[in-house]
Amino acid sequence: MGFGSYDESEQKDQENDFDEDDGVSVHENTHEGEVSFDSDASQDELLDQLNEIKNSGEDDEE
Repeated sequence: MGFGSYDESEQKDQENDFDEDDGVSVHENTHEGEVSFDSDASQDELLDQLNEIKNSGEDDEE
């Protein structure tokens, strides 16, 4: 057998021992709503803080 080949007879008529109800629902933890927060800082102050965080990360890389 070459690389990546397989015996097709092993792929046919497989018995699976699992219950479909045991699966995980992808919508189990779906939440609808919104997030909000209050801040006394101005937009400029927040942008300054963001730039400080970004710049401190660049210093660590050097």
